[in-house]
Amino acid sequence: MAGGAGMRRAAPILTVLLIIVAVWYAAAIWMNAPWAYDQAARAEQAAPTLLQLPGLTLDQDRPVLPSPHQVFSELVKSTLGLAPSSKKSLVYHAWVTISGTLLGFAMGTTLGVLLAVGIVYNRAMEMSVLPWAIASQMVPIIALAPMLAVVMNAVGATPLMTKAVISAYLSFFPVVVGMVKGLRSPDAMQLDLLQTYATPGSAVFWKLRLPSSMPYFFASVKVAIAASLVGAIVAELNQQAGLGARLLQGSYYGQTTQIWAALFLSAILAAVLVMLAGRIEGRVLKRMGMAR
Repeated sequence: MAGGAGMRRAAPILTVLLIIVAVWYAAAIWMNAPWAYDQAARAEQAAPTLLQLPGLTLDQDRPVLPSPHQVFSELVKSTLGLAPSSKKSLVYHAWVTISGTLLGFAMGTTLGVLLAVGIVYNRAMEMSVLPWAIASQMVPIIALAPMLAVVMNAVGATPLMTKAVISAYLSFFPVVVGMVKGLRSPDAMQLDLLQTYATPGSAVFWKLRLPSSMPYFFASVKVAIAASLVGAIVAELNQQAGLGARLLQGSYYGQTTQIWAALFLSAILAAVLVMLAGRIEGRVLKRMGMAR
């Protein structure tokens, strides 16, 4: 029974996955076909038929769109086929990216929580800081990252710290919004009850507002950790190592398969980080009696 239920849950996911792979193969044939036609014309040969196109388009050295098996092969070769310490290994570049991501996420989360507490407890801070926090997210990170990198380099910051600052810039805002909503989630009846018992403000925060904010906090953390990874990758476009640098190198040399392998690994890392945040959320909320 359990196995049957598991198959029923997995069937929709596998169906969507098969459709995506089929569409991907079809798109690879269509986008890589001009090269095959051009090669035939140069060799003064007849144009390839539809039956010949898959063999001519799905294993090109520099395809416009790599086929799924090419990306999978490159991903396996770049992760399992090389020593993790090798600068050609995606494991090495992933570690460089993750280190900046986690440091920036920690900085952004800490800043976001502190700003949220200030906004909730200080009306002047809400009127002054929150609009600027919102406005800061209107600046495209791809435009801001080079300027921040120049400033950080001028003050002697390491590449890791530069990357962490850019990651923190992207990750603090979701935490601010989530925590403000969470800290204000207790209703007036709960707050009035504590005031009736002359409960100190610090006790109201630790025993009511902060516990009530945890579901909102973890929801924002899942967004923030993914945004932090994006910030780290964008920052690495100006650096020598990391998945962002790997993407840029691939674009320089026309290695589209390398680009797609790095993109897939980035997506896998984001999924793992969000899943870890979800696991921590489940444990914390269960411990607090908010989840089963």
